[in-house]
Amino acid sequence: MTTAGGAARADAARLRWRCRRGMRELDVLLERYLERGWPQAGAAERAAFAALLELPDPELAALCLGQARSGDPLVAAVLAEITYSDRAHVPR
Repeated sequence: MTTAGGAARADAARLRWRCRRGMRELDVLLERYLERGWPQAGAAERAAFAALLELPDPELAALCLGQARSGDPLVAAVLAEITYSDRAHVPR
């Protein structure tokens, strides 16, 4: 029998694996969000993040790097969180 904590850890491990992409830049952005944004995210934000992970790498990269915009407000909010988290941790 799996406990709720065990199930949450397994879900996080699956998401971490899905954050591993073909581009190092995406790996860093997505894993940073998973560590810092995911724990406080509500169900809708988590679903939007999961939807992002379903996208092909070129499309996801364009969205994360600001070369394209999402028409979905929830996805756009997650993208803003992902890119804000990245800017907040750039050494000055």
